[in-house]
Amino acid sequence: MTPSSPRPLPGHPFPLGAHPEAGGVRFAVASSVADAVEVCLIGEGDVERRVELPERTFDVWHGVVPGVTPGQRYGYRVHGPYDPGRGLRCNPTKLLVDPYTRRIEGAVTDLGATRGYRGDPMTGPPSRIDSLGSVPLSVVTSPGGPDTGRAPEVPFEETVIYELHVRGFTKLHPDVPKEQRGTYLGLAHPAVIDYLVRLGVTAVELLPVHSFADEPLLLRSGRHNYWGYSTLGFLAPHPGYSSRRGREVEEFRTMVAALHAAGIEVIVDVVYNHTCEGAVNGPTVSLRGLDAPAYYLLDDTGHDVDLTGCGNTVDAGSPTVVRLVTDSMRYFATELGVDGFRLDLASILGRPAGGPFQAEAPLLTAITTDPVLATRKLIAEPWDATGDGYRVGGFGVQWAEWNGRYRDTTRDFWRGATGLRDLAYRLSGSSDLYSGNRRRPWASINFITAHDGFTLRDLVSYDHKHNHENGEHGADGTNDNRSWNCGVEGETTDPGVLELRDRQARNLLSTLLLSTGTPLLTAGDERWRTQHGNNNPYCLDNQTSWLDWTSTPRTEALLAFTRNLISLRAASPALRQPEFFDGRPTKSGEPDLVWFRPDGTPMTDPDWFDESRRTLGMWIDGSECLSHTREGDPIADDSWLLLVHAGAEPTDFTLPDPTYGDSFIPTLDTNTPQGTPATRNPHNPSDKVPLPPRTLLVLRAPRATP
Repeated sequence: MTPSSPRPLPGHPFPLGAHPEAGGVRFAVASSVADAVEVCLIGEGDVERRVELPERTFDVWHGVVPGVTPGQRYGYRVHGPYDPGRGLRCNPTKLLVDPYTRRIEGAVTDLGATRGYRGDPMTGPPSRIDSLGSVPLSVVTSPGGPDTGRAPEVPFEETVIYELHVRGFTKLHPDVPKEQRGTYLGLAHPAVIDYLVRLGVTAVELLPVHSFADEPLLLRSGRHNYWGYSTLGFLAPHPGYSSRRGREVEEFRTMVAALHAAGIEVIVDVVYNHTCEGAVNGPTVSLRGLDAPAYYLLDDTGHDVDLTGCGNTVDAGSPTVVRLVTDSMRYFATELGVDGFRLDLASILGRPAGGPFQAEAPLLTAITTDPVLATRKLIAEPWDATGDGYRVGGFGVQWAEWNGRYRDTTRDFWRGATGLRDLAYRLSGSSDLYSGNRRRPWASINFITAHDGFTLRDLVSYDHKHNHENGEHGADGTNDNRSWNCGVEGETTDPGVLELRDRQARNLLSTLLLSTGTPLLTAGDERWRTQHGNNNPYCLDNQTSWLDWTSTPRTEALLAFTRNLISLRAASPALRQPEFFDGRPTKSGEPDLVWFRPDGTPMTDPDWFDESRRTLGMWIDGSECLSHTREGDPIADDSWLLLVHAGAEPTDFTLPDPTYGDSFIPTLDTNTPQGTPATRNPHNPSDKVPLPPRTLLVLRAPRATP
């Protein structure tokens, strides 16, 4: 600090981060191991002014620096012990990003300059290379911005989620101005909003929008992280999705407002389980240099414990981590207006100190008991990279979960690899997983595809992954795809194969949208998007990953089919019930759910254990479906009969007797391109209905009029 610079005042420790105050900015950063912390103010040409924070309270270093204004770039230098064997890596030559900064500028340009060590990361001395000029910088921001609009507050049972990538979704959109393609404003464009509204989805789930950085492996090979599961700043929107430099906060809020105005909620995919710093041989750009033992799981030798498969693991039992995660979520919920969170590898957050999973672990409890976060949609990815972390069905009562069992069972059924018993649980809301701990059917986030894995088109076109473009010799990505290429690997002109693939795609989509629970669609599946067999394009920021908006007869047919499906679900409360089926008698005098064999009689216990069966009827009584209007009034619906047939040969299905309805009206048929039945003439009870190979048929049984 120069002699003419005003002396910093102590200020207060909370809230953490950089906050403009009268006459300056208050800086506050947590470190329990530091001996001193300097805030470094970076000017033009990377000229640096260092100011030592004068006060330490509750292991928070803080001070008000006069004369500083919003827009100021800054970082921290931490003085303290360097003892890798104990996990202590304080090194003041490394300029560190503020974990609480609202904006981040720049990127790692010299990986060598970011390493906190020389030679061996565990035995070598600390590096003396100054990282200024080679690392991202934090930026002071002003509070506020464009109004994010009124939250739609869509009930969970009415929710249809659409997972998309901010950049990839609009990068090729012809109606979005070129400078806005691939940005927050691109997603807010009227043409894009109109597409989402016409599709019928009620929420978008955005792949990570926290500021992220490329991992060392990618930097060394000249590649970049596209998906964003490599967090650098937990409160800073990713600057790469801004159409104008430095406007990411404003543009993010504008995007949220546009979606809210259309009645669409915003859910963000958040990565709190690890960071971009990787293992001990990785860079020191933020948490590692501030206080590695307070943020990361470390073993007795100072090495990072890797439960994520990403090099490091955040310690969910640390109060410092609990505070950072909840502060981050609360900022995105209140200041940026988001409606929900999907927590990546969420099992990690229930494993304090890396121990066994606990549904009531400190961090998970802090989230669900927070008065703000408890009002948002909370969705867990209920697994990590270890066997103990697979916890589908194991989270607490306030959590919804990505249901991996649903994905696997549905894929297996339609490719002919499993019978009916598990399928019935998935169709009816997965009560075996969620009813035992007082959750509702909508806690099951049902999905067939996601960003990670094959697209819908590739799922029915490839038996094997084709990942060579990723630069890892095809070693990356799962081998457990549960896919079926319908007879030919990859692209083909064979009309029989193409027709079968189209039908299989319609079968999978129909199962997804007509199952009880919360459906999640992957952006582009409704447009027949392909990644050419790549099931892990995490580093491909190119046309492999971007959505192609070109229209063809096949894309238009599948799009129309998907719209019809979502519309059918929205108009039919019995198909999206908020309570589990339990065999209760309804107003019609029949149970709420009955399973039928192809001969028109109810399934018996031995039938469920016959693994050769591929045909099932699902009767849903709509007279008392336990749905309500927004005002709380009960809703009645028609009854429904879903006929699913995954057999390779045609079969007949005998409709139930008159007890279940006077007529059965064909409503949706996956044997036609847009799902329109060949005839809508009603069938009579006990009629035999022909089912072509691999077909799903939906019939409506109208309510009896008084």
